[in-house]
Amino acid sequence: MASVVEYKGLKAGYHCGYCDCEEGKVSCGMWAHSMTVQDYQDLIDRGWRRSGKYVYKPVMNQTCCPQYTIRCRPLQFQPSKSHKKVLKKMLKFLAKGEISKGNCEDEPMEPTMEDTVAGDFALINKLDIQCDLKTLSDDLKESFESEEKKKGKSPKKEEPKELIQSQHIEEKLGSGEPSHPLKVHTAPKPGKGADLSKPPCRKAKEIRKERKRLKLMQQNPAGELEGFQAQGEPPSLFPPKANKSNQPKSLEDLIFESLPENASHKLEVRVVRSSPPSSQFKATFQESYQVYKRYQMVIHKDPPDKPTVSQFTRFLCSSPLEAENPPHGPDCGYGSFHQQYWLDGRIIAVGVIDILPYCVSSVYLYYDPDYSFLSLGVYSALREIGFTRQLHQKTSQLSYYYMGFYIHSCPKMKYKVNSLLVRLAILLSSHAGEKQRLMLVYTNTASLYANLQNCGHFCLLFGGKWH
Repeated sequence: MASVVEYKGLKAGYHCGYCDCEEGKVSCGMWAHSMTVQDYQDLIDRGWRRSGKYVYKPVMNQTCCPQYTIRCRPLQFQPSKSHKKVLKKMLKFLAKGEISKGNCEDEPMEPTMEDTVAGDFALINKLDIQCDLKTLSDDLKESFESEEKKKGKSPKKEEPKELIQSQHIEEKLGSGEPSHPLKVHTAPKPGKGADLSKPPCRKAKEIRKERKRLKLMQQNPAGELEGFQAQGEPPSLFPPKANKSNQPKSLEDLIFESLPENASHKLEVRVVRSSPPSSQFKATFQESYQVYKRYQMVIHKDPPDKPTVSQFTRFLCSSPLEAENPPHGPDCGYGSFHQQYWLDGRIIAVGVIDILPYCVSSVYLYYDPDYSFLSLGVYSALREIGFTRQLHQKTSQLSYYYMGFYIHSCPKMKYKVNSLLVRLAILLSSHAGEKQRLMLVYTNTASLYANLQNCGHFCLLFGGKWH
């Protein structure tokens, strides 16, 4: 089996769909008549992506919107608080038909500062990126200063706080020493936050538990707690006994949590082969297309005559990937698929994916706008991570999840950085003297500087290999 491609070469000065620039897009491309899954795996590891049967790679130092390939390791992935909110929201809707109040679309897209500091940088360390931290911090400082100039502020005026802190971090990064800023607890001004010099507030549940421990001590002073009394340990420091309830739930536990027998709704996820089209795909084609049409018209404001059947087929159904079913591969085989989300017997969302020898590659997602309150973009990505972990059990080398391109200047890509998996974008291999660099994308500059010192080992896709 061999790949058959028609190389189109460099294409420059054409319309960019991300920034709407008429002549800003520059890329190299080829038309793939057929392609093996291994050849496409090698291509996406060099910065290429497909749109239907057209395979292209942006020229990063010339195109108006540089596009960075991002991937994560699902086996090490731990859902953050914002991810759990999305999964719990879905469970509540399925169990009781509850719809969350407020801005349901924005809620999961904006993780808390606690998530940013505690969880997301731990995830960055698990992602495949490697760079010079000194160069990285210089790029970040320039980005920070440019942001301040746009706001009409002078970076010099902020020097006593922000700039000095960033310089201190750079010195520590250059010397290899750990940075431990000195914390001085001072009483805040009225309305400026909690007084850290005072003991933190405690939950009523914790207070009840401590009262119970004190009561047990009084009833049985010579029992299990005798050793702690001899050591002079206060009751509040007694370590709780390990039990299952103290263990964090896995992604699978959160996704497949059992529902009551009288649940309000039923959700089913089906994986159907789209190329060559399976019987299940053909039977659901029209329904799937109608969801796509509504999505393009409502979410992307396309006119009714733009999302045609032929455009839908060319964009999301046609694929150059040859279907392969090796004995040691996944049960569904390799190739292109549609992951359909069925709610009460109707399709509400479809994730277009490619299953390759080493990864699941996300191509596109479209959904019924009536169900936007379920944050289906985030939910489907979490399901695809879980699906990758499931495939890994049968095929051990399949252990990555590719989210496609990230474009920093495109607001539509915000969810990839703010809510899920990654807070960074990876520049790929070089092309015709392309400048090699890594850009770390962070929505909160202060938390970035505060945590840059904690960056561990990064891996950069360079020369077609992840280092």
